[in-house]
Amino acid sequence: MNIAVNPSLVSAGPVPQGAPGPVRPAAPAHVIRDDAEAIRVAHELAARFRVGASERDRAGARPLAELDAFSQSGLWSINVPRAHGGPEVSYRTLAQVIAIVAAADPSIAQIAQNHLGIVAAIRTVSEPEQQARLFSAVLSGTRFGNAFSEKGTKRAAEFETRFTDHGDHVIVRGRKFYATGALLAHLVPIVAVDDEGRAWYAIAERDAPGLTVIDDWSSFGQRGTASGTVIIDDVRVEKSHLVPAWRGYEAPRVDGAIFQIIQAAIDAGIGRAALDDTIAFVREKARPWIDSGQERASDDPYTIRAVGDLTIRQHAAEALLDRAGLAIDAAVAAPTPESVAAAQLAVAESKVLTTEVALAASNTLFELSGTRSTLAEHNLDRHWRNARTHTLHDPVRWKVAIVGNHALNGVNPPFHAWS
Repeated sequence: MNIAVNPSLVSAGPVPQGAPGPVRPAAPAHVIRDDAEAIRVAHELAARFRVGASERDRAGARPLAELDAFSQSGLWSINVPRAHGGPEVSYRTLAQVIAIVAAADPSIAQIAQNHLGIVAAIRTVSEPEQQARLFSAVLSGTRFGNAFSEKGTKRAAEFETRFTDHGDHVIVRGRKFYATGALLAHLVPIVAVDDEGRAWYAIAERDAPGLTVIDDWSSFGQRGTASGTVIIDDVRVEKSHLVPAWRGYEAPRVDGAIFQIIQAAIDAGIGRAALDDTIAFVREKARPWIDSGQERASDDPYTIRAVGDLTIRQHAAEALLDRAGLAIDAAVAAPTPESVAAAQLAVAESKVLTTEVALAASNTLFELSGTRSTLAEHNLDRHWRNARTHTLHDPVRWKVAIVGNHALNGVNPPFHAWS
């Protein structure tokens, strides 16, 4: 497919080759009935995704078949409101679903992150007619991608991507990076600003003329997310698909906290996978240290203590994730400055602990399992690579500061998409 690209939007040299979008599944997606079914389906998919996850990471493969199964299962529409035919499960359940899938393959879980966040935002900011149109598409199995972040701006909240008004449509121009999900999406929400500097989601067709998605993600972790570059060269978006993202931050709402709890859930899943693989390797392959006097590595008292410590911390991280989900549910039901701040703080605490346990578990794995655990045939370093890469989302040092400033000085968290 040949797509025209404005040379001013790309670096010197050959025009980058875009990748074609995926073929949509022929049948409509399943619609989940309730929270219990969502959890059950997540476990079923996780069992499937776990098979081949290491090889996909090793090869840097794009998980299209797995992603089709994920979105067709109905788990990509679980936060569509009941008023529009969706299951509207709790955010406590949604976080559990993501953590379950992330423990099997965190790249697949992360691809869903922005889609679910956009669904939440549409509920908050869109008019009923737009909600009906977009929620109908989501329920049928449509996947939203992500063209939000930009590399060249001074701050994360600054965007150079803009659109111009052309009556019944807008024309969008810019360049994005960290575009998780765009490669394998059906529709690509683009964060673009209007003449007043307000941010909108301009939702473009994946293969729209002028929209080029480049498969150039080169990170050592979360390799299957394909979070590369999107070039937007005079892309037409109908106003029916222009979503006023800025409205989500005009009044107390939990849109930012919803995006954040999904990040925390991914880290909780990475920590769980690393801990499970540590236990399996110590039981089955590791040798006891010569001074332990034990026949099995699993009887080494220092190893037992370390695994006990990690298990407690993992359970604590999962409990804080649960608590954050409950706080979001309360704020969605009754959004006030107090309930939204409580949700933001609960999610911040969860983000800190899930980050810490993901990094600790994926690092301690090698300390307890020994040198043979570093062999390429096991590919256990993928847990550390995934943890180190994904936990760089939204620095947790600032999450700690938010919690401390509220505890000491009664200062509520800042109100934006990263909090």
